Amino acid sequence: MTDTKHEADVEFIKALAELLRENDLTELQVKREYGEEDSLNVRVSRAAPAPIMAAAPAQLTVPAAAPVAAAAPVAAAEVPAEDPASHPGAVTSPMVGTVYMQAEPGSPAFVTVGAQINEGDTLLIVEAMKTMNHIHATKTGTVKRILVADGDAVEFGTPLVIIE
Repeated sequence: MTDTKHEADVEFIKALAELLRENDLTELQVKREYGEEDSLNVRVSRAAPAPIMAAAPAQLTVPAAAPVAAAAPVAAAEVPAEDPASHPGAVTSPMVGTVYMQAEPGSPAFVTVGAQINEGDTLLIVEAMKTMNHIHATKTGTVKRILVADGDAVEFGTPLVIIE
């Protein structure tokens, strides 16, 4: 791997980290193909999945033939001060799907910030494979934060709502 290519890869990674920050994304993964057996795989992430502790630094994966790039410093995206998934009142997604904040378009949202809720109340719906799955409150309390918006795609473990 030439120094010019290495410098271009580092600049590319820095640009991805900036894109992640500017668009308030949690993760971005890109694969660049340079040739038949030469590619650059980059994954930049702001926070680790729920089961893993703390935030994962940006990762750089390159073919074994280019060890110089693997040792290069990678521009890490800013890590939020508090990970919502670690909050004791966080309700996380039990599946991959699409969030719906109300039962049908035009109807009121199931919950709003500041709403008093009881354990078992429906907070939102996660649609997975054409099945509407009601996500229920895990405890009685007040909705402090809603971390997703209507139509957002979520993954397993994505924090959805904070209840205190």
